This record gives sequence, C-alpha cells and structure tokens, in this order.
Amino acid sequence: MAKDKAKDEAGKKGNGHLYDASSISVLEGLEPVRKRPGMYIGSTGPEGLFHMVKEIFDNSRDEAMGGYADDIEIGLLPGEVVRVADNGRGIPVDIHKTTKVSALETVMTTLHAGGKFDGQAYKVSGGLHGVGASVVNALSEWTCVEVHKDGEIWMQEYARGKKKANVKKVGKTKQHGTIVTFKADAQVFSETIYNWKKIVDYLREQAYLSKKVRITVIDARAYAGKIDLEGCLYVRELGLELVSHAFYFEGGLVSFVTFYNQTEKPVHKNIFSVEKNYLPTEGNKVSINVEVALQYVDDIVAHEYSFANNTPTPEGGTHLSGFRTALTRTLNTYGKKNNLIKDGEDAFTGDDVREGMTAVVSVKIPDPQFEGQTKAKLGSVEAQTAVATVFGEAFNEFLEEHPDDARMIVNKVIIAVRARKAAKAAKDSVLRKGALEGMTLPGKLADCQSKSAAESELFIVEGESAGGSGKQGRDRRTQAILPLRGKILNVERARLDKMLASQEVKNIVIALGAAIGDTFNIEKLRYHKIIIATDADVDGSHIRTLLLTLFYRYYRPLIDGGFIYIAQPPLYKISKGKEVNYAYSDEEKVKIMGKEASVEIQESDEPESDSESTESNESNNPETQKIKTSKYRVQRYKGLGEMNPEELWETTMDPAKRILKQVNVEDAKEADKTFEILMGDEVEPRKLFIQANAKLAEVDV
Repeated sequence: MAKDKAKDEAGKKGNGHLYDASSISVLEGLEPVRKRPGMYIGSTGPEGLFHMVKEIFDNSRDEAMGGYADDIEIGLLPGEVVRVADNGRGIPVDIHKTTKVSALETVMTTLHAGGKFDGQAYKVSGGLHGVGASVVNALSEWTCVEVHKDGEIWMQEYARGKKKANVKKVGKTKQHGTIVTFKADAQVFSETIYNWKKIVDYLREQAYLSKKVRITVIDARAYAGKIDLEGCLYVRELGLELVSHAFYFEGGLVSFVTFYNQTEKPVHKNIFSVEKNYLPTEGNKVSINVEVALQYVDDIVAHEYSFANNTPTPEGGTHLSGFRTALTRTLNTYGKKNNLIKDGEDAFTGDDVREGMTAVVSVKIPDPQFEGQTKAKLGSVEAQTAVATVFGEAFNEFLEEHPDDARMIVNKVIIAVRARKAAKAAKDSVLRKGALEGMTLPGKLADCQSKSAAESELFIVEGESAGGSGKQGRDRRTQAILPLRGKILNVERARLDKMLASQEVKNIVIALGAAIGDTFNIEKLRYHKIIIATDADVDGSHIRTLLLTLFYRYYRPLIDGGFIYIAQPPLYKISKGKEVNYAYSDEEKVKIMGKEASVEIQESDEPESDSESTESNESNNPETQKIKTSKYRVQRYKGLGEMNPEELWETTMDPAKRILKQVNVEDAKEADKTFEILMGDEVEPRKLFIQANAKLAEVDV
C-alpha cells in the first residue's frame, strides 16, 4: 500500500504528467479531421487535394447511380476554387429530428451523417462512410452549399468546417440540384494547385462507368474577376470560352474498352459485353448489378480494370476473382467441346487466357465490404458468385453465337500456352545453367565485396569505356558495375524465351539474382539500389527507356519497392583557374558563369593554364574577344566514357555528392499506355504521340 501511495504521489507531483480524466481530450464536431487530416484523405499533398474533389463529385455521382441525376459539372474557378454542381434531388434542408438543425447543416458539419446508411435513399453508393462532404468542409478555408429544391434556393456558408449562419432561402428557382463550392485550406495542404489532367482522367473513367450521364469538367481559373454565377446551376451557362471536356457515353464499358484499345490491333471483331442484375438468394429483393466488357488484342500483357460501386479497386477482390475463374473455365470448356484443344494437351491456365486481354469488371452492390480503409480491394463474398455466374453464362453464349471471334480468341490463348512452355524451358535453362556453374555471374560484371543487399548498388552503364571508368572510380566494397554492349532487346513485345536469348538481358537477370517470371523472388535480390547510368544523348535516352521497359514489364516489384534509380551525371565541367565546378543543367551553368554562360566558349580537352586568358589584339570582332577574354573553360560531357575515374566518382557515384532520381509509377495505366505507344509495333500511334509532345522535347544540338 505504501508503494502504491508513493507511486500515486509521484504521478501527482513527480517528473511525469498526471494521467487522469483531465488528460483525455475530446475533439468535437469536425476537429478530429483538422487534427489528423491524413486519416480521412490519405495525405495533405497533391493526392489529398485531388481526394477533396473526388469526395464531392462522388456524392453527385451517387445521385446519378440512383437514377436521380444525369448531369454533373466540375468547375475549377479563379483562386483554385472548386465548384461541383448536379441536377439531382438536392440535399434535404428540413430539420433533422436527431440534430435539431437543418439536414444540410447536419450533412456538412457532422461525421458519418448522410443518406447512405439506411439503404433507402441510396440502394448503392460509392461513398459509404458518410464523411465525404463534412471532411471537405473541415479542410476548406471556406465552403458554400447552394440547394435548388421545390422551387426555392437554399444556402449555407462555412469557414473551416463551422457554419457562418443558419441555412436560409436566397431566391426562387426552376431547377433542382446541389452546388458545392469550396477552397482548400492552405493551412492544411502543402499546395493548393489542382492537377487538371488527374481530374480529367478520373472523370472520364467515371463517365464510362455511368453510361448516359453527362459529366463536364471546366477550367475557368484564368477568368479572375469575370465570373458571376448568381442564379447559374452550371458554369457553362456563362458562355465563356473555357477549357473543358464533356463526357457522355451510351456504350458504357464497351466505350471504356474501345478507349483503352484505341492504339491496339484487335484479335477479334466484336467486343464482348454483358450487364445483368443477379439475386444472391431466391426471394432476395436487393440484387447485385454486374457489368463486364472485354476484348483481346495483339499483345502479351493483360489489362484488367475493376470497380465496385464505381470506386476503382486496383488490388482487385472477389469480383475480379469470380471473373477470372469463369473466364478460364469457359474457354477451357469451349476449346475442348469444339476440338480446339487436342486430347493430351494441357488445359489453359489463368495466365494463358488473360494474355493480351483488356477487361473491365464493374459491380454495383448494396453495402459492399472492402479490405482496408483505402477501398483498394473488394471483400464481399457474394460478388464472386454474382460475377462468375453472370459473366460465365453470357461469355459462353457469346462464343457460341460468334464462332469466328471464338476461334480467334482460343487461337490467341493456344499461342500463349506454347509461348509459356517455351519461356519456361528457356528460363529453366538459364537458371539451371547458373546453378550448375555455382551461380556464375556475368563475366563483364565487376561485383562489389559486400554480401549485404541493403548496402549494395549495381550501376548499369552504357559501353565499355564508361564501364572501365566506373570500375576504377567506384567504391569496391558496395558498388558493382555492369557495362552493356549497345542497346538491349526491346522487350515490349518479346516473350520470355526470346528475351532470355539476348545475352545483355540474360546478364542483367543473372546479376540481379532474383530470377524472373513466376519464379521471381525479391528476397534474393542482390542489390537494393539498381542505378541506370546512361549518356545524356539520344542513344543514352533510348537505352534508358529500353531498361525501364524491361523493369516495368518483368520486374515491376522493383519499381514499386523503390529499388530503381536513374543517375544524373553533370553536363558541364567548368574550370576557372584551379577552381572546378560541375553543372548538371544549363541553369546551373548560368549560375556559375553569369553572363559569360551565353557566350560560345571554346571547349577543349587541353590542359588548363594557371594564368587567365588575356585579351587578343588579333581581332576586333566582339564575339572573338569574348571567347578569348573568358575566364572560364567549359567541357561539355557527351558521355560517361569521357570522364576519368575521379570525375565519375566525384560527380555520379559518390553517395555524398551524386544526384539520383528514384523511379516510381504513380499512374500505372498511363505509364503502361506510354510504354505501349513508344515501344510497341504500331507506328501511327507513336507518330501521333511524338507530334503531340514535340514542343516538350529538349533538343541537344
């Protein structure tokens, strides 16, 4: 007892803070959101800012999913203000029986308040937590909601989540719908400039998933002081010449597949599609809506996009599992039934039937269960049966009714089976050979001494010259050098067997030590930094792109895990007497040299003189004088091989001084399309891409 009493006294007046009921903080209203914004929107960076737009749009989209709206507009206004308007029912404004204030105020200022919990106002919805509008309100400097309902216009304004006044009538209207306008709070977000392309891409995708709903996005940020929206439901009613996109698709997911395959060569003529409601149990009044579309193209990569209540599920889930199971089963059954699969041949695997396929799977399901707070993976068990049943039956009918398409699809899968067997044999040969030779590393690899992958680095360099400088200048304990001879194979369209027949690719695979394909094991990776170091010219850029294609297609976990880097060697060595500086860009060159950076200074590899150049009397030409009176000597590096070992270490390899860019893929679909265009077989899409982006290119003359 004495000890307990002493401990209690220490808690009251000792070094520690007294921990009693007064230590427990209770955050009221929307204070928790402002205290921990990342819990609600993921981050306070660009992604969180985009999430704000998405939350308000999703509310309007849910009105459309319920059949109450068919026109949604998102406007970016001057000052990075966002305005979302729809022609839905309008948020209720009558008094809520529990909160005793307007339902509008309740929705905007109370967490977990909304019309998505009782299953009556919305049969299905994307926003299920009831926090969207209130979270946006809490994290905005100011918010204004305008409701057009029953012939009246109602309005309420807020400042950082707190109402400025009660809901009030402000006019008459013949329209119906809700307008939410907000300005993200600079006290919360690191920046408040919206990514126009990200918003447009998301809304285009949503329009495909919400067929016959018009979705317009408008950029009016340049019209400061010229916009008067009083009485307007939509910004487009002003008639200004605005940057805008209007999306409206009758075809739904068929249009979605057509869009993603626009640069591809189809294997079959007709795009498969089905949309049907499925009842989980007999007598159940609530059904699951299943919609699937697919098409095979002349490619070896599968593209699968899945959604639950229009929410993207990048990690798949039960609905995608149901689709995959039915696809494999249906094609095997059809192939055997029509003697397209010979007796004794192996059955198609899941990888076989998905090769070269673009598919979109969308379910609309009451009360979906997601795994994790990010909604990245659907966990509702009933979705698997629903998709497998609806898609399996419809796809079987499609194959029977379109025998030409069916034959082309099955032939495509048979080619994939043969390629899989050939690739496995080639891969096994490479790995088996390595094992028999005691995992003999490539002869050109100058390995590091350390056996710890965490501290080991692999520099993949261009050419023997750069390889020689790298081997001499490196830190032998932790840095390995693998020189490449010329350009590696373009693996964009190459199967694994052809890929492993390339000596340069094989050297990379063996050097990494993590195998490839279905035997890839990241735990066996020999280096945790894989650094691409190529020259700063067209050939160097091409080699870098080929290497990135290899890593993207066959070593995606290395990109996702942050193991791939690009070295940034300097462009210039600038000497002034005995003082030497390196410039990694033309801007840095200007900073070092000042006005003399614009002068065409002679570049030379001759040894420097300690004395500065003196003015020449041989010419009165001002430009000649500028050249000869310059205090600087500039060497332009056109390749890593031009650097001696000391220069390469000091500028590109020394961890204390070098500049590395970590490779990441924020938008896998966009990166995938870009690789497809630039590295694929089709010339016309590549030509159009180059024409569209020519102005963005940096030309080294």
